[in-house]
Amino acid sequence: MRLILYSKPGCHLCEGLQEKLEQIQTLSFELEVRDITTRDDWFQAYQYEIPVLYLEDLMLPRPSPRSSVQQLESVLQKYMSSNA
Repeated sequence: MRLILYSKPGCHLCEGLQEKLEQIQTLSFELEVRDITTRDDWFQAYQYEIPVLYLEDLMLPRPSPRSSVQQLESVLQKYMSSNA
């Protein structure tokens, strides 16, 4: 499965979410980080929404910045099993 994180440089919420995603060891996924400042369409779509996380083509609800790695992992597990 592929996770896509829409982000931009200097976004602390984006960096925090990326760090937590990279710490998840029990789920198998490929993380692709997309910098919204590199494409106008991404910037227009997500400039006020980042971080935005997609599982394949499904936009996931934004996790709380206070979520632990385990909580994030649990949420992802739920979406991955229902999307499989």
